[in-house]
Amino acid sequence: MRRARPCGSIAKGWICWFCVVLCGCGAALPGYAQTVGQNGEQVGSVSGLPLPRFVSLKFDRVNLREGPSRDHRTTWIYERAGLPIEITAEYGIWRKVRDADGTEGWVLHTVLSGRRTVIVAPWKKDEVFTLYSHPGADSQPTARLQTGVIASIRSCDGKWCEIFGEGFDGYMEQTLLWGVYPNEKVE
Repeated sequence: MRRARPCGSIAKGWICWFCVVLCGCGAALPGYAQTVGQNGEQVGSVSGLPLPRFVSLKFDRVNLREGPSRDHRTTWIYERAGLPIEITAEYGIWRKVRDADGTEGWVLHTVLSGRRTVIVAPWKKDEVFTLYSHPGADSQPTARLQTGVIASIRSCDGKWCEIFGEGFDGYMEQTLLWGVYPNEKVE
């Protein structure tokens, strides 16, 4: 990942900020509001899918923008297809996202995939974690993965996730993975 060159004008940013302050937070962006689903969970007003939710990047090059339009400047360029991203809001064809580092911004919905992926313990530095043949630390180790490794999710039971990638396949404790919520079950 690398920082993008600043572009756009300062005036556009002040106008947008003025609209948010004048109209109330979020009211300046019609369709930015979230709704409540049948189970009481927050859902996107456009997709009807739960918010927040994890997805992944579909392409090797994705622009993260300050706001939900191409007029907003690019603040970051992601260069890794499969990177897990958390959608926190929706506005038309745009999705507000957050990455494992906490960086937030807006991307087009077409650059996102519903394929679930995870990053191994991105909050830890220079550590190695064991991947097991079955859920449970008493099972046979199958691989050792460094922090920052990206893997696809096969399933999660709320405590362990079966993950795989190029050259590895096995189970890891769910608490060591970013891209899946605590106690979340994935099938």
